[in-house]
Amino acid sequence: MLPRLLCGLALIAAAQLHAHETPVAFTGATIIPITGEPIEHGLLLVQDGKITAVGDARTVRLSSDVQLVDVTGKVIMPGLVDSHSHIGGGSGGDSSSPIQPETRVLDSINVRDPRFQKTRSGGITTVNVMPGSGHLISGQTLYLKLREARVIDDLLITLPDGTIAGGLKMANGTNSMNGKNGFPGTRAKSAALVREQFIKAREYQEKLARAGDDESKRPERNLALEELGEVLDGKRIVQHHTHRHDDIITVLRLAKEFGFKVALHHVSDGWKVAPEIAAAGVPCSIIAIDAPGGKLEARDLSFKTGRVLEEAGVTVGMHTDDGVTDSRFFMRSAALMVRAGMSRAGALRSLTLANAEILGLEDRVGSLAPGKDADFIILSGDPLSVYTHVEQTWVEGRKVFDRADDQDRLYAVGGPGAGDPQAAYLCCFGDSFAHLEHQ
Repeated sequence: MLPRLLCGLALIAAAQLHAHETPVAFTGATIIPITGEPIEHGLLLVQDGKITAVGDARTVRLSSDVQLVDVTGKVIMPGLVDSHSHIGGGSGGDSSSPIQPETRVLDSINVRDPRFQKTRSGGITTVNVMPGSGHLISGQTLYLKLREARVIDDLLITLPDGTIAGGLKMANGTNSMNGKNGFPGTRAKSAALVREQFIKAREYQEKLARAGDDESKRPERNLALEELGEVLDGKRIVQHHTHRHDDIITVLRLAKEFGFKVALHHVSDGWKVAPEIAAAGVPCSIIAIDAPGGKLEARDLSFKTGRVLEEAGVTVGMHTDDGVTDSRFFMRSAALMVRAGMSRAGALRSLTLANAEILGLEDRVGSLAPGKDADFIILSGDPLSVYTHVEQTWVEGRKVFDRADDQDRLYAVGGPGAGDPQAAYLCCFGDSFAHLEHQ
């Protein structure tokens, strides 16, 4: 009885300590809030996982209980948001059919994947983990906060209604066109199959509405149609892989026909149809370097895409598609777009707030403002300089990466142990058995 009582008291004490966490002020850095001009001699005040103040360190008055951290000479900006990644090795649908919205990448992610820590070392704090693009609908994506984790539940983002945050991965173009096991062989058939499923989802919703509370009249439960119903109701955003200009227009046509929210991913030909994308009010998540080894439908990919879409008034985010682009080099993608004419402010926004909007998380992440989650990174210099390093990454006021730490630095720069998901537990960092006791 006594050990149980002591354990309970310890838990209560820990909860109280967290509830009254000491406020911490990071002072002296240049702060890039994204929603305003950079602040020299800035101050970022965080407490209980939230940002409580952002301003000029020379004018903000602090209470005596604030812990000061001098970061003079550094740059602070919001934690990066990656709107399209595959870290954790998650998967969705299998080869049995081209449309499998009922599958969840949640059920297949390995949180011990070393790419999680590599991603933190690149300054990314929020990520949309997607299943692959070999299906017309390959399953439900998952929005994650890159906290320290033992199991996938430690990374989940929950919405105000308690549901797990995520989108629905869809794709068109050549990836799903193999003509086997019901997969389409043409672009027209691809669109027809998708249209057919959304019509079925509408009919399923209508049957549920007519049945009301009468269980005897309710149709047999269908997980796939339930998921598509969430899309039709606007509860889940479609994250749509698409490259060629005609495929892009097809996505816009289907979104208008069924009224679902969509974000376009890749859009290699986006610069060709920028006015149409802008008119539809649809955001784009683009990638600087795509399709390693060559992919015919991505042959017209251009660094000017960011500039052209920005000038057309499109919300432009960027993504890594990790491992297409290593998450450690995400900021370089923005630098390449600036070199091709995109505005500096737009490029920095594309790594942060624009991607938060693409995921529907803009109220929580993507900029430095009071009330938002304390997700931020401390940089050694200008974020668009190839010489700049991410020195620290913070998620909800907790440091999750520190380049000064030898273990963290290994993931940032590479070397033996950095690529093996078991290495950190079996061989590399001191007493392996002591480390395992905490896993």
